Amino acid sequence: MSTQTDTRTAVERRLSRSFRLKIVGKGALVGLFAGALVTLYRLALSHAEQLLRAIISALAQNYVLIALWFGVLILLAFIVSLLVRWEPYTASSGIPQTQADVAGHYNLPWSRIIFAKFIEGTLVAFAGLSMGREGPSVQLGGMAGKGIARFFKTKRGEEHILVTCGAASGMAAAFHAPLTGIMFALEEMQKIFSAPLITAVMAAAVTSDFFVSQVLGVKPVLSLHFVSNLPHIDYVIVIIMGIYLGVLGALHNVGMFFAQDVYAKLSYKAPFSRYVIPFVLAGVVAFTMPALLDGGDAIFEILQDPYVEPLKFLAVLLIGKYLLTTLAFGSGVPGGTLFPLVVMGALAGAMFGRVVTELTGTSYAYVANYTALGIAGLFAGVIRAPITGVVLVFELTGSFSSLLSAVLVSIIAYLVADHLNIDAFYEHLFAKMLGRHNRDDYDSRMHASEKLLRSHIVSTESLAAHKLISEIAWPEATLVVSIDRAGTELIPSGNTRIEPFDRLIVVMDEKNETAVQAQLRSICAEDDVLEQSIDT
Repeated sequence: MSTQTDTRTAVERRLSRSFRLKIVGKGALVGLFAGALVTLYRLALSHAEQLLRAIISALAQNYVLIALWFGVLILLAFIVSLLVRWEPYTASSGIPQTQADVAGHYNLPWSRIIFAKFIEGTLVAFAGLSMGREGPSVQLGGMAGKGIARFFKTKRGEEHILVTCGAASGMAAAFHAPLTGIMFALEEMQKIFSAPLITAVMAAAVTSDFFVSQVLGVKPVLSLHFVSNLPHIDYVIVIIMGIYLGVLGALHNVGMFFAQDVYAKLSYKAPFSRYVIPFVLAGVVAFTMPALLDGGDAIFEILQDPYVEPLKFLAVLLIGKYLLTTLAFGSGVPGGTLFPLVVMGALAGAMFGRVVTELTGTSYAYVANYTALGIAGLFAGVIRAPITGVVLVFELTGSFSSLLSAVLVSIIAYLVADHLNIDAFYEHLFAKMLGRHNRDDYDSRMHASEKLLRSHIVSTESLAAHKLISEIAWPEATLVVSIDRAGTELIPSGNTRIEPFDRLIVVMDEKNETAVQAQLRSICAEDDVLEQSIDT
């Protein structure tokens, strides 16, 4: 009997190794498909933005033609609204929808989404709305992964991994930053780190970035310069900057969520009645302050020499960019907020650097450092993905000198925004999309003996995913006392259904911790995805 068990275990291990090899190969294929798709998307958006600038220049001072352009904008809003009504999962950035597909809540129609999102994003860019390409690129990449999974007729667990690979590929191709794509997929999409998942995601992101480099060149999307690292005595200023960016990150989310709630009340002829507002507003901005249009490339050109422009002008750009992005995002227009967020972070950092250098008399050259740190800090305060923010700054600057100060400002910004009790951006959108704000009543009975609290994250295809707490054989002397779901704390009962990415807070006896932890990992761990995905 022992020999049979050992043989079966050896066969399972061999199958797991075989699966790991295959998933890396499929991940690379996903990266190739997603990279090609996002490259075409970037080219379409670039040509749309160039055409918009040419039209604005040609129509200047001709009020009859300007009036006709507003008619074109209304028509574009109508077309985009028809596409979203045809495929509702393409609304907004698409990142929460992709995350829901990975978690098993949705089963997105990949081909419809690719077709609709591509056209919607191009039309939105042509209209000049303050939206980015990164969110749509993540969704396009994720759906490319889903298409590859359907082509190979994979099981659902493996499909989740390939969708994650596609999301990483989309982010890598959009920013020309493969490490950022990897960290974003792991930190924001999966929230679980395992060797098979990491290697597959790495293969996808690197392949995608390689394809983009061959077509669009190796020049980074955004070019930031980082002077030699700040003197350590100035790290007190970096801490103050982290507090400043954490507060800004919380305010950013409050305004975004409020705009979303206000637009939700506008139900007549929706979504056209919502979309027409940011489309028309983009027309007004086009003839008054065109630097605010689209994702913000024009603003980055200004920030190449941030101490030339008056400080008040940078403040106007920051406030204007935030208001335009908020009004566009709240309406649910297809488009991302990550690129505008990066631009706003750079503006906030440049403004902070200008004030610091003027007050302390230090070299203006260090304003470039603060500009880069502004991106990392605001990213951490808004998205609550500090590692991704740090990696993004590293890839944009190409300097290891930025790491220490970027890590510090990200940690402080993250803690401040979290302490203000404002939801993380994508966690809030994910929870709201799924309607997961309800709390279950539970009468928790605690034993008198010494207890420990430990947390475990539920993977997409684990034994616990999608099951009621009462249906799971929990280890003895353990109790699930809390569930953190997309930033919302649930008090569980036996009838509470556990969802992927839930963070379970479990109380256990101290003396049984080692054995209980091993059992809980087997119930919640990512390794179950591998075993369930292997064709036996």
